[in-house]
This record gives sequence, structure tokens and C-alpha cells, in this order.
Amino acid sequence: MDRFFKEKKMKCVVCKGSDIELKTVDEQVMKGRDIILIPMNILVCSNCGERYYDRKAMKKIEEIRSKVKNQEIDVEEVGKVMRAHAI
Repeated sequence: MDRFFKEKKMKCVVCKGSDIELKTVDEQVMKGRDIILIPMNILVCSNCGERYYDRKAMKKIEEIRSKVKNQEIDVEEVGKVMRAHAI
């Protein structure tokens, strides 16, 4: 992905901005009511936050989803999510 980005300066398809950078983001995979965070390096528009995934990134996400489904991946609890009751 980085090679393609350097060869052709991309413009964001959402906001038409040209400030697209390779960033590390936490991609989310759901398991029931739990969320598993996957750190990934992908292109992100700094203006609007649109993310751009290449085949390698999509394959990694699908492989991790499969491992999560088959309980073949170790995860650690990093916090809790709380929900407020309606007031």
C-alpha cells in the first residue's frame, strides 16, 4: 500500500482532501458483545478520517475474524465498557 501511495498522490473520495497518511489504527472485530482491537497500518485521510484498505489489510482482518470465531487467538482484557441507564 505504501508503494502505491508514494507513486500516485491520492485524493480522498469523501472530502477530496490530499492529506492522506499511513497511520496505525485500531480496527474492531466483534465477538458477541465484545470488541477485539487489531492494530493495523493503513492509509487514513487526516481531514475526514476515511480509511483505505488494501488486499493485504483486508486479508489480515478476515484471518483474525476467522481465528476469533474458532477461538484460535489469544486476547487480553484492556478495559471495560459501561452503559448509562436512560435518565
